[in-house]
Amino acid sequence: MDSITAIIFNTAFYVLMAAMALAFVRFIKGPTSADRVVAFDIMTIAGISVIVFISVIAQRVIYLDVAMVYALLSFLGVIAVARYLEGGL
Repeated sequence: MDSITAIIFNTAFYVLMAAMALAFVRFIKGPTSADRVVAFDIMTIAGISVIVFISVIAQRVIYLDVAMVYALLSFLGVIAVARYLEGGL
């Protein structure tokens, strides 16, 4: 990577880590279950992004498959919890 790309990459990674930390704080302090579900969803999206960053650094495409499976499982989990909170399950 050239220097501009590395700077952008590092900045995006640090912003992602800050977002994950703030979402974790909301997950712990969230006054309602809905706040906790949204914070958990944000943390999973950030985790997926970290997997994609690792895929770019390692130059391995297989990690993108892992990120996609993780995203699908996260989506299904959030939908299930949302239905449970509404009283649908």
